[in-house]
Amino acid sequence: QVQLVESGGGLVQPGGSLRLSCAASRAAFSVFFIHWYRQAPGKERVPVADITPDGGSTNYADSVKGRFSISRDNAKNTVYLQMNSLRPEDTAAYYCHARALYNPSETYWGQGTQVTVSS
Repeated sequence: QVQLVESGGGLVQPGGSLRLSCAASRAAFSVFFIHWYRQAPGKERVPVADITPDGGSTNYADSVKGRFSISRDNAKNTVYLQMNSLRPEDTAAYYCHARALYNPSETYWGQGTQVTVSS
């Protein structure tokens, strides 16, 4: 079992930055693919970025390319999402999702953290 806890959300003005963190409770964190998703009010949850277990490869949604950066520190069991040049349309609840490398059906969600971009 893995517990994921997101933090770092808040209210920020357009053009500002935030760094989200996803901390995992389990020591074998390095065997998990990690994905960030977001869900705006009244809309579906959609993928934002993901990173491989070793951190060697990342992917981004077109809407955040060049503005967001995902990284991980397996020694700290933590994944980060650096968000720059934030826009009002980035307003959403952001969720961390883990999928085990050895068993794709083993997945976990965090509780989410709210990001609001507004002047």
